[in-house]
Amino acid sequence: MTETAPPFGARLRRAMDDRGPLCVGIDPHPALLAEWGLGDDVAGLERFSHTVVEALADRVAVLKPQSAFFERFGSRGVAVLERVVADARAAGALVLTDAKRGDIGSTMAAYAETYLAERSPLFSDAVTLSPYLGFEALRPALDAARASGSGVFVLALTSNPEGPEVQRATGAGGASLAQVMLDHIARENAGAAPLGSVGAVVGATLKDPGVSLVVGGPLLAPGIGAQGATPADLPRVFGESVNNVLPSVSRGVLRNGPSPSGLRTAVSRLVDEVREAVAGQRAGADPNRPTEDRAG
Repeated sequence: MTETAPPFGARLRRAMDDRGPLCVGIDPHPALLAEWGLGDDVAGLERFSHTVVEALADRVAVLKPQSAFFERFGSRGVAVLERVVADARAAGALVLTDAKRGDIGSTMAAYAETYLAERSPLFSDAVTLSPYLGFEALRPALDAARASGSGVFVLALTSNPEGPEVQRATGAGGASLAQVMLDHIARENAGAAPLGSVGAVVGATLKDPGVSLVVGGPLLAPGIGAQGATPADLPRVFGESVNNVLPSVSRGVLRNGPSPSGLRTAVSRLVDEVREAVAGQRAGADPNRPTEDRAG
C-alpha cells in the first residue's frame, strides 16, 4: 500500500457503493466440496476456491476466505489460501481473511504481521479479530492495519448461540462486554471519513442487538441465508447504521456452484435485495414489518 492510497474504510465504502454491499465467504468445508462433486483434498480445495475467485472476484465488494478450511490441509492448504488472497485482490475484490485471531504481546504482533504486513504472502485488505483477551491486546494489529492501509473486523455480537454468555455479560461499568467493544471501535474510528477502517462483527440473526451500533466503521453481518436471516431483516437489526452494513453470505451463494453463472446469479440477486432493504430504510419504511425468506 502506498502512502497516498486510501485507507481500507474508504476503499470499502467505494467498493460497496460500486459493486453492492455484499461479502461472499469462501468456505470449502467437506459438505460443500462433496456437493460440488469434489474430493475432500487439496485438489478439491484448489478447484473450489479457484472457481469462486474466477466467478466473483471481479464483481463482489469483498471475498472472505475462511482460513480454517485451508489450514486443515497443512502447508499445501495454506499455499492455496495465499493464491486465493493474491488472485482475488488482483481481480479487484477486497479480501477479508476470516481468521478470528486474538492474543497478547509478541504473539498478537506475529498475527498482525501475517495478515496486515505488505511483505506477507497472506497480506489481506482486512482480517477478523477476537477481542476477548481485552481490546487493547489487539493494539499490534490495529497499528499494523493503520500502517499498511488495511482494516480489521472485531467480534462484537456474533450470530452463534453460544456468544451471549460472553458478549452479553456485564462489565465493571454496567455495560455489556459487546457494548464495551463497540465503544472501543467507535473511538478508533473517530474522525475517519467516509468510513473508518475498524469494523465490528454483528450477526444479522439478532432479534434485539440492545447496543449502539454507531461505530463510524463497517458492520460485518453474518447470518444471511443458511442461518435464517434475510436482507429484509437488516433495517430492523441495524437501524440507522444499515448503510454501513456489509452482509456476509457463504452457503447461500456457494451452494449455487460449481456453475460460475449460478454463483454470479445468486450474488446479483442478493445485492439487489440488500440494496432494496437499505433504500427502504432510508425512505422511512417500517423495519419491523413481516418479511418472507427470499435469501433461500
